[in-house]
Amino acid sequence: MIDTRRSGAELAPGGGVVFRLWAPSVARASVAIESSEARGLHPMARDADGWHAAHVAAARAGTRYRFAVGGGLRVPDPASRHNPDDAHGASTVVDPQGYRWADTGWRGRPWHEAVLYELHVGTFTPEGTFAAAAARLPELAALGITALQLMPVAEFAGARNWGYDGVLPFAPESSYGTPDELKALVDAAHGLNLMVLLDVVYNHFGPDGNYLHAYCPEFFDAACATPWGPAINFDGAHSDVVRRFFVDNALHWVETFHVDGLRLDAVHQIHDRSPTHLVSEIAAALRCGPGRERHVHLVLENDANEAHRLERGADAVPLHATAQWNDDLHHAAHTLLTGEADGYYRDFVDAPDAQLARAFAQGFVYQGQHSPHRAAKHGSPSAHLPPLAFVSFLQNHDQIGNRAHGERLDALADAPRVEALLACLLLAPQVPMLFMGEEFAASTPFLYFCDFKGELGAAVARGRRAEFGRFKAFADEAARAAIADPNDPATFARSTLKWAEREAPHHRERLALVAELLALRARHLVPRLAGPARGGTHRSDRGLLHVKWRLGDGTPWQLTANLSTAPRTATLPGGETIYARGIEPDGAGAAMLAPGAVSVVAG
Repeated sequence: MIDTRRSGAELAPGGGVVFRLWAPSVARASVAIESSEARGLHPMARDADGWHAAHVAAARAGTRYRFAVGGGLRVPDPASRHNPDDAHGASTVVDPQGYRWADTGWRGRPWHEAVLYELHVGTFTPEGTFAAAAARLPELAALGITALQLMPVAEFAGARNWGYDGVLPFAPESSYGTPDELKALVDAAHGLNLMVLLDVVYNHFGPDGNYLHAYCPEFFDAACATPWGPAINFDGAHSDVVRRFFVDNALHWVETFHVDGLRLDAVHQIHDRSPTHLVSEIAAALRCGPGRERHVHLVLENDANEAHRLERGADAVPLHATAQWNDDLHHAAHTLLTGEADGYYRDFVDAPDAQLARAFAQGFVYQGQHSPHRAAKHGSPSAHLPPLAFVSFLQNHDQIGNRAHGERLDALADAPRVEALLACLLLAPQVPMLFMGEEFAASTPFLYFCDFKGELGAAVARGRRAEFGRFKAFADEAARAAIADPNDPATFARSTLKWAEREAPHHRERLALVAELLALRARHLVPRLAGPARGGTHRSDRGLLHVKWRLGDGTPWQLTANLSTAPRTATLPGGETIYARGIEPDGAGAAMLAPGAVSVVAG
């Protein structure tokens, strides 16, 4: 039975296609078929709630179409499943059952087994396609990665973009490949026992290719804005339809594309005063839908540090989201390694070693105390949450790409301490995440890039350079002029991984270290993580960190690390040594820890 209140084009059981469009402000709409089998305008019937619908008997999978919404305006389907000629082109009817899956026995993996690997499809390989990415997956699985974290793949305008400017949320980006090629990527991952999580953007639409503004203002909250454009209407008049659109989108990726979970971008910019926040509604839809049959995970980016979205029930099962990216841990680690103090790093210049230890032990650093950067209290208590409620990382697309020159951490800090922090990251009980290329210390930057034309493109380039004018290093106009133009194809090309680097000595050694650490994690830590747990205890002294957790099975797990630049003496805890690097016993019950030394002990 066809749902008459769901956007898009759907194959009808008896043949043909049913087209539906929600546009309350439009009096009359038509389906403009651009394929030969049914070329022409097909009027749509409108109901009292603003739904327009038509059954076109001659249409089929592969039919190209747009909606004619008055005034000569023809627009792609906002719920398009495929836009092969970019976001401004015609939409294509897709048969969601046309792909033959090989993963019929796949039930996912529990969250405590997750080791995330964030990648951007366009720059992960020279080809920049779903198919090329799939070909690299055996190497990631052999390394010890257990989950891909794909940056957004929803259709955006142009051929190059990070993905956060998507305008057709249901359609995989056509420059990466077809919907079936994305399914094949997920299928290949599952065949290698890899989960796939997908980044989705529900707080705004991109600035180019979003036609909803022109004919469906009900989608937006005119009284509220985000840093990237008008807010989406999640709690005003007509918001029930808008909410369903995005809940359906979440289910679409999990059910139609078999992904194992979603990462919700910037939920602090989802403006929703409803009794049930959109995040909770999506969590419930996933849990009560595909989550009944297999493991499905929901991860948040949330600058507000709201612990209540991560709460667990009595059985330790998440009530809402599974986990949140922990920016606080990244910021403390970055400040400790680089000494940078601009922007949000200002909040971490005071004893960054102590703040890093707290982040490893308790999740958030800011749990309600005053933030100098924000000039306000920030965050909420998180020490009661289990470590698995947090995704920890030293690098990600934002923290590299939002730098003026897109430098990775290895270009900013000395290798021994970077490697020490990698050991801390991969052997701590939080869920770790690597950014593509981090496993072999890639030299390529990850720059901000896009493909906007005309005045919009020029404005983005000017804005990018002006954004850094408030930093001392870019006070000079010449320094700002050296910042790469996001629209230049060379900016995109420079961000593409160089896989041959992995064979050079330094890169090969880093890859071997990551493989060793992930093998230790899988052998010694992962089997102990399942079960109820809370945050740990911590202490620090001038760069010497000690953190202790009690794992899900009750095992004490203790991490000691010298992240200073000088040797330090410490008494190490007893128990089973899981990992030791840079440590020399002094014969008196203590040990000398070289800069970058790390000890991990169970028991």
